[in-house]
Amino acid sequence: MPDMLDELEAIICDRRTNPKPDSYTNHLFDAGVNKIAQKVGEEATEVIVAALGQGRPEQIAELSDLFYHTLVLMAQLGISLDDVRAELARRHGR
Repeated sequence: MPDMLDELEAIICDRRTNPKPDSYTNHLFDAGVNKIAQKVGEEATEVIVAALGQGRPEQIAELSDLFYHTLVLMAQLGISLDDVRAELARRHGR
C-alpha cells in the first residue's frame, strides 16, 4: 500500500496530465517553474518561522505545505519520489 506522499505524488501527476478546473495544483503548473520554485521558497521560510516560534500543529501544517509544493516542483521538473529515494540510498551506500 502506498504511503500518503506516494498518493499525493500520484494526484499531482494526474493533475498534470488531466487538468481540473479550479485546481490549485493546475494553477501552479500553469504559472510555471519560476512560480512553483518561489512557492517552495516561501513555504521553506514559513517552516523556519514556525520552527522558531510556533507550536507543533503550525509546524506540522507548514511542513506539510512545503512537502506539497516540493512535490509539485518535482513533477514540473520530471523528478519522482523514487528518484529522490534512489539518491538518498546512494548517499548511504545502498
